[in-house]
Amino acid sequence: MFKQRSKTAREVGNGEYYNRRTRKKQAEFAAERDWEKFHSPRNLLLALVGEVGELSEIFQWRGEVSRNLPGWEERDKVHLGEELSDVLLYLIRLSDICGIDLGQAALRKLQLNAIKYPIPHCTKDSSSTKAIATTSENDDAAANAIAED
Repeated sequence: MFKQRSKTAREVGNGEYYNRRTRKKQAEFAAERDWEKFHSPRNLLLALVGEVGELSEIFQWRGEVSRNLPGWEERDKVHLGEELSDVLLYLIRLSDICGIDLGQAALRKLQLNAIKYPIPHCTKDSSSTKAIATTSENDDAAANAIAED
């Protein structure tokens, strides 16, 4: 469906590359249409929720879907890509308007999750994962580790 090109050293070395470029294009797009006055955090969040709803509709009546979407027609995959993109674009715009570095926030959250859900304690049994998720020890350790970073 979509061809992936190899990334340049600049792109690989700079995790902000796509995020900065997308934020800039979105800001220009909104400014050209005089939409900035409507782009409050609340309005963007509500628009994001609407797009998540549209994304959900694609899967609503399909039952469980396997990875790589076997049996899906190309037009359905294209539509899915468009709706995923809408969600991503609103999320990036919301983070930009709120002054949140989404890339850094995501990396921080991955670090927190690694501490909160340590590999030796996470098994295929979801009940053990729930037990780990509720322990305040892991939450405290995660917060302390990030604070030291």
